[in-house]
Amino acid sequence: MASPELAHADTPTTRTARDSVVPVFVVLGLIAGLVAAMVVGLSASEALVRLGIPDPGPLTTYGLPAVKAIGEVAAVIAVGSLLLASFLVPPQKSGVLDVGGYRAVRTASNAAIVWAACAIVLVPLTVSDTSGQTLGESLKPENLWRAIPQIELAEAWRNTAILAVILAICSRMLLRWNWTPVVLGLGIATLIPLALTGHSSAGGSHDMATNSLIWHLVAASLWAGGLFALLAHARRGGEYTDLAARRFSTVATVAFVVMAISGVINGLVRLPLRELFSSTYGWLLVAKTVALVILGVFGYLQRRQALPALQADPTSRGALIRFAGAEALVFAATIGLAVGLGRTPPPPEDIRPTPAEVQLGYNLDGPPTVARLMFDWRFDLIFGTAAIIAAVWYVVGVRRLKRRGDSWPVGRTVAWLLGCATLLIGTSSGLGRYAPAVFSVHMGAHMALSMLAPVLLVLGGPMTLALRALKPAGPDAPPGAREWLLAALHSKYSRFVTHPLVASFLFVGGFYALYLGGIFGATLDSHGAHLLMNLHFILSGYLFYWVVIGIDPAPRQIQPVTKLAMVFGSLPFHAFFGIALMSTMEVIGGWYYRSLGLGWNDDLFNDQKVGGGIAWATGEIPLVLVMLALLVQWSRSDEKTAKRIDRAADRDDDAELAAHNAMFAELARRDKEGWN
Repeated sequence: MASPELAHADTPTTRTARDSVVPVFVVLGLIAGLVAAMVVGLSASEALVRLGIPDPGPLTTYGLPAVKAIGEVAAVIAVGSLLLASFLVPPQKSGVLDVGGYRAVRTASNAAIVWAACAIVLVPLTVSDTSGQTLGESLKPENLWRAIPQIELAEAWRNTAILAVILAICSRMLLRWNWTPVVLGLGIATLIPLALTGHSSAGGSHDMATNSLIWHLVAASLWAGGLFALLAHARRGGEYTDLAARRFSTVATVAFVVMAISGVINGLVRLPLRELFSSTYGWLLVAKTVALVILGVFGYLQRRQALPALQADPTSRGALIRFAGAEALVFAATIGLAVGLGRTPPPPEDIRPTPAEVQLGYNLDGPPTVARLMFDWRFDLIFGTAAIIAAVWYVVGVRRLKRRGDSWPVGRTVAWLLGCATLLIGTSSGLGRYAPAVFSVHMGAHMALSMLAPVLLVLGGPMTLALRALKPAGPDAPPGAREWLLAALHSKYSRFVTHPLVASFLFVGGFYALYLGGIFGATLDSHGAHLLMNLHFILSGYLFYWVVIGIDPAPRQIQPVTKLAMVFGSLPFHAFFGIALMSTMEVIGGWYYRSLGLGWNDDLFNDQKVGGGIAWATGEIPLVLVMLALLVQWSRSDEKTAKRIDRAADRDDDAELAAHNAMFAELARRDKEGWN
């Protein structure tokens, strides 16, 4: 049965308030589309000449950027609405979404439908734009189906459409809060195919450009989408508008910093500073920078005027609506400008890239010597940044405990920082630089990310630290970060993944599926697959050792003998995996390694044997150490249990033992009488 709040959401008055937001979103989409088409008009002829393709006609030339901008506005509305329902407004105490959250997820579903429709339309538009054919020719089934697998961007739009449809369905089905963060993650995932294609995915330093674009898109979607959702919530007169505004202010501040840094990095990769004011691409970058500064000023004014007004009177939404409305208009224009920038070709590079630079984004100076592995660094913007943020976050949490007068074990802090350092070194040092080009180095990085870093991170006890450092919301207050963490910890999903069989399968099975199952060899040239593999190594390792080591609280209580069985059972599988790699007669991904043109890496078969040896040797050591630690932990647990029983016996003069002996004596007496 629907809750009273949800029943109220279906009243005519509420429907009128909700419908009043639709024209606002339509206007934002039209502004973005118009700006994108106007910007492309400045550089369309230049792009056609640079690419050397025929003019596909005005319908494609101006329609493609307009549809893309409208779709991206719909995408950020979906993401922002899910952000509002997930973290900006609280659900009911029963866990069911309240009126504000329910409206937000319905808005997200409708926006996702628009996003999916735009992505579908963009498939033939992209085929037309790439081939130089008119849109009518590209729409012919025989041309369209043959062209999609050959055009990476068309495939990306097809995948985006599929993800957006799934997002629309999942958002429509949401009624309880516990699934909204998951669907929010799905909403952000719909933007990732775009980050892996286009200008940033080609040319020199495309690894830096792609990683910075991922940060940029995620931050922009949370900031712009959260702003649009907050504006809609305020216009509807939703509850907890003051709380939502305060929480969004924090999100917007972080997003502003991330967008500024990632935008600068992406711009420097694509455009030399000397051409900033001498090319169309450079002027558009300047215009986008000015727009970002204007948005920052609006955010500052929001914090200075709208938030204090809401704090003084939670029903005083006028200032928030005015500032958010003006900021939303600027954001819509900025999205259009960004789409136009993506359609504008950057100045051509004077240097022809090498095969290695085309595939990797950078050149390698020679074979991987010890000195190069240690000192030839190339910072990984995804995992290197994550390692630094995790280390800073942990230190801040420890300092908060100390200021409060609480203690925290130094060993845990050291373990966490060493784990973050291992993650940083495994992805950003020479180890991370050479890993995509040399199989044996890749396997060394793999072992560091899946076997060493997770052990150290788990020993740091981050969840225990977070639960102690974060302030409880209070019995009648809206849930905050601590409550969200507890909800995730005790969720059904957490119970499922922490089952010993599931955690062991994800940890060990990934080795076989990736390397012996053909996934690794088939996706070596994909930057997205490279990121997902590293993420899998870290998360599967962390999950396994979280269950086994057990410092942090877990949704399952597992006995030491089960933990020991998990580790002992994993040992032969790791050993067999390493031996299988050394024994295989086929070079995994040989086509890719040969395409790099590295003369010093010709003996791929021997390099693969070295990689198998690394997997066999380095994979066993952490497991054996953990197994020994578990034996010690088990022994100490038995000693503690024995001491506790002895102390209880001293207090009651062995009353429990006496009762136990009396019971056996009585049983013996009855048995004797029965025989007699």
